[in-house]
Amino acid sequence: MKEKKDAGEKQGALRAAQRSTFNFQRPTSNEGTNSERAYDLEERLLEYASRIIRLVDSLHTTRAANHVGGQLLRSGTSPLPNHGEAKAAESREDFIHKLKICLKELRETRRCLRLIKRVPLIAKPDKLDDFLAETEELIRIFDASIRTVRSNSAMSSVREDAAPDPWTLDVERWKLNVQPPAGPVAYKAAARKPRRSPPTR
Repeated sequence: MKEKKDAGEKQGALRAAQRSTFNFQRPTSNEGTNSERAYDLEERLLEYASRIIRLVDSLHTTRAANHVGGQLLRSGTSPLPNHGEAKAAESREDFIHKLKICLKELRETRRCLRLIKRVPLIAKPDKLDDFLAETEELIRIFDASIRTVRSNSAMSSVREDAAPDPWTLDVERWKLNVQPPAGPVAYKAAARKPRRSPPTR
């Protein structure tokens, strides 16, 4: 009875993993604004990239601001196209790789924003607080998405191990138990058949 219950719970977990969607596929809310409407992550990243462009255009016209602004422009607009590539990934590994690029670029963007606020390289640095909060939330979304994909990969490997291909022999599981004989072994020489002489003509 217990074995049936355990098997039922395992199958339920596997079905839940199959039904689960990645965080990047779920609608997200834009917290920190006066609107509570939900929209997909692509639209959110599009708005984020637009804000990055406007922010870079509003930086001071100094050598330092131009340098940091160039880095911010590259990293802050990168998640949008890389998210599109992730949705068209050719494999699970490629999908995870693209999500990790988005996460890396968002973390670089966060550091640039903190640097701009610290110097400051903008007229009103306090306005970056909302920007930093949105960056933190996007980082959490992509980090959770990567962990979800890896968890689903582990569940898939468990499912594949539970139902192996019946035509495949797992050498690691099947070991031949060959033991030497306990005592001396007497070998009998096979009786030799008489050699036939070739027929004469």
